[in-house]
Amino acid sequence: MTVDRTEVEEFVYETCLRLDEKDWQGFLDLCDPGFNYKVTAYAPEIRAEMTWLDRDRGEVEEFIGMLPKHNTDPNPLTRHAQVWKVKVDGDRAAVVSSLQIYRTALNGGATELFAVGKYFDTVGLDGGRPRLLARHVKLDTRDLGWGTHLPL
Repeated sequence: MTVDRTEVEEFVYETCLRLDEKDWQGFLDLCDPGFNYKVTAYAPEIRAEMTWLDRDRGEVEEFIGMLPKHNTDPNPLTRHAQVWKVKVDGDRAAVVSSLQIYRTALNGGATELFAVGKYFDTVGLDGGRPRLLARHVKLDTRDLGWGTHLPL
């Protein structure tokens, strides 16, 4: 299967749209059965990478299923990803995107920058449609406040 950069970019953007719309099943439908999701941030104070989340597909499904039971910040998040690099190697692509996440207050409508980082995605290209094999969210932001249970 020949895939061009535009298809991979649009796929990354589609994952953001599904998450923005809280279409959890739609997001999971874009993920491979062997999907892995990881969130990390580097802490200069301890000179080490902190792993905040590292889950396989089943654990992500369970995590998403628990969202209605959590006291979560109701203000919507809007993800803005900009694909920087796409490296196709056979039936997969390594994708690096910058990431900014904005939060808009339901009460008053003010929008603020919530988090900044990068997506390091592995996208499967065989099987007729792209699918997310792995997403590593590397955050620069280390203070996300309370109630942030949503996938980034």
